Amino acid sequence: MSAIETGTAPLTVDRLRQIGSALTVAVIELLEEDAAPEASRTEDAGRALVDAGENAARWRIFEPLEPDPVMASAIQAFVRFGYHGATMRMIASSAGMSVPGVYHHYASKQQLLVAVLDVTMSDLRWRLFAAREEGRTPRERFALMVEALALFHTHRRDLAFVGASEMRSLEPDARTNIASRRSEIQYALDEQAALAIANNSFRTAYPHAAGRAVATMCTSLPQWFDADGALTPESIATVYAQFALDIMHGDAVLDEAGRSVLDLARSEGAADLLTATRSG
Repeated sequence: MSAIETGTAPLTVDRLRQIGSALTVAVIELLEEDAAPEASRTEDAGRALVDAGENAARWRIFEPLEPDPVMASAIQAFVRFGYHGATMRMIASSAGMSVPGVYHHYASKQQLLVAVLDVTMSDLRWRLFAAREEGRTPRERFALMVEALALFHTHRRDLAFVGASEMRSLEPDARTNIASRRSEIQYALDEQAALAIANNSFRTAYPHAAGRAVATMCTSLPQWFDADGALTPESIATVYAQFALDIMHGDAVLDEAGRSVLDLARSEGAADLLTATRSG
């Protein structure tokens, strides 16, 4: 059973019989209609959890998401022990449920991880694009998006930590899906940076590297941020937005490679520069 809990063995009929015998639970109880929901149902539930609080004017407000007890326990287990260290038995115990009870809601530990990351990306995405809509210029939109990233990675630090550390634990199809959604966010930042370079608001000669540096400093926040410390999420977000602008202003002396990229921005415009940053 531990192999199933850690995700290293599939849940077959024979193994289901063994689990039922070990838990003194009839196999039929583990095979009821709602015992193994489809992944799409789990993802829909995750998005509904986020959609309930979604409002474009409220992207700075982080009310509790209130996930179901199984997901809440899974998040804590993944943060504390990692995906491979956490077991379904451990998650069930923390949720105050039996192992069969957990399987009534989530068919596997992998499905739980996918549900957690779906909530993570859905919550982050709407906040980021709502923040962008408040800006009047590319520079302002870029700063607001960085503020949203920093707020998310402090207010939702457990979700963000799992999102950053457990991509490697996803199965191929799920990894492709989540990676695509992460790239969408990075490209949205790249787009505003390219537009700001084109209108001379930013002067960095290395927009691709600078954009990754800005995103990475935000995604690393869960590793050190302490909710009981002296800095609040709001103060960190304000400072990080200024850090990001300082990086993108790029007043350092340029080498020849740097000059060629900056010349491209001036002569060809933002669209060609954005293409260059995505292919770099």
